[in-house]
Amino acid sequence: MLNINDLTMIITATIMGTLARIFTLKEDIRQYPSYPNGYLIHIVIGFVAAGLGAVAIPALLSKNYIAITFLVLAVQQFRDVRKMEKDSLLSLEETEYTYRGNAYIDGIAKTFEARNYFALIVALSVSFVIQILKSKLWLEVVISIIVGIVIIFLLTRFSKGKSVGDIADVKPGKIEIKDSELYVDGIFVSNILGSDNARKLYKEEGIAVVIYPKEDHFRVTLDHYGQRQAILFEATRALGLKRYHFTRKDYEKGRIVVTLVPIISDINRLIDSVKNTPLLESVQKSHSVMKTNLLRSE
Repeated sequence: MLNINDLTMIITATIMGTLARIFTLKEDIRQYPSYPNGYLIHIVIGFVAAGLGAVAIPALLSKNYIAITFLVLAVQQFRDVRKMEKDSLLSLEETEYTYRGNAYIDGIAKTFEARNYFALIVALSVSFVIQILKSKLWLEVVISIIVGIVIIFLLTRFSKGKSVGDIADVKPGKIEIKDSELYVDGIFVSNILGSDNARKLYKEEGIAVVIYPKEDHFRVTLDHYGQRQAILFEATRALGLKRYHFTRKDYEKGRIVVTLVPIISDINRLIDSVKNTPLLESVQKSHSVMKTNLLRSE
């Protein structure tokens, strides 16, 4: 039978671990997930992860080493969460205004897997703190909660990725149409505006932004097709898409053009959506590490 101390430890650790998952499961600029069922699935999985982390310490102390194997099952479950998210997003690709792209989907799926580890780590830490403290029960609970909050903060800061706005400036672009050709700030975009209706539509309703990398080596990330596809997806997701959407790069100066005919014509919202597009982990490079490696190779 569990005594009152063990029961309090498990309940406190489980609650803190679940809260860690809830805090990281928020609707952001990407608006995913944005429906009750999606929230419910991830909160329940986070609760299970927290419960496993909470009982790990009592299981060890009772020499029930077989129970620790459940942590291995938890890792497998989290991997299944990544696969579930990836399969779900891939199945929705044909229904979106434009594709997210495989690189973006892979990053989202990994994020959902990693955040379940938050619940596990926080619960495990809270449980451990309560166990090592030899004081009044209420004081152990208060201290463990404070430790849990600090760990949540540190994990959130550690896992927070950068966005396009961190490495580039985003400014409105000037649209020009010459015959059937579309230009934005002098950058050639497309030559498919052959009809009068297409030219009229783009002149009256088309909007565009130009992305300027803050440093030259940031072009490696921004020029990547997967990153540009993610930017275009977020732009169409934020404003809707009436017709036409393009992303083009300027080979000489490294500028990136994003232009479309949206449902909601709001240039400020377009700029915000581009700035807040996450930088994909699969395309990010550490400039300092690359320089170090080059020096060593010489």
